[in-house]
Amino acid sequence: MIINHSFNTIEIDDETQMELYVAFPEGHGPFPAIILFQEAFGVTAHIRSLVEKFCNEGYVVISPDLFHRTIHRIEAPYTDFSIVLPHFKAITMEGLSSDLNACYNFLQNQAIIIKDKIGCIGYCLGGRVAFIANSILPLKAAVSYYGGGLELLTDKAVNLNGAHLFFWGGLDTSITTEKVETIITAVKNAGKEYINVVFSNAQHAFNNNERPNFNQSASKEAWAITQSFFENRLK
Repeated sequence: MIINHSFNTIEIDDETQMELYVAFPEGHGPFPAIILFQEAFGVTAHIRSLVEKFCNEGYVVISPDLFHRTIHRIEAPYTDFSIVLPHFKAITMEGLSSDLNACYNFLQNQAIIIKDKIGCIGYCLGGRVAFIANSILPLKAAVSYYGGGLELLTDKAVNLNGAHLFFWGGLDTSITTEKVETIITAVKNAGKEYINVVFSNAQHAFNNNERPNFNQSASKEAWAITQSFFENRLK
């Protein structure tokens, strides 16, 4: 059961402020923690529901507002990517690194957190950010759901800290088989622990039940795998 879920504001080292949607489970802990990264449309009701879903499994969960430098807590409609495009393009590696470290430090400062049992997960844009986070932060586990642009980040594979779980839709026209093979080959060649799962009958964003590409069976099976993956490494 969740005892507290709300937005918290934290300071970033570049003198900006970022809001986190935070959920604490019932009990005295200590608890493992998960950083959950948004899709490109913001920390939406769907993303907040995922935060709460993981919290109900016994994790402290935070979800940072990654667009905080250009807009405050946007929740854009899924039908119009042009609304979020300027904010998407404004994300820089330097700013993202500051945000990720701030998230990690926030968790480290929570008394009920198991300090060395922190993982992350992300969806779409967040899947890309989860991969970057795993290359920067001392995480135990990371999960990327259909992370776009990962084929451009092969140089970061050698820096992965925790085991990485990848999910893809076999019918995803934006993330081709060749792109998937590029990033997975880089992770394999770097000697890092990984799991790669492709749902042959699923499209991009198959896990979001508010979008037309939602695939109930793929979502349910991915959730079961994700639960087991985190449980083995964070609990």
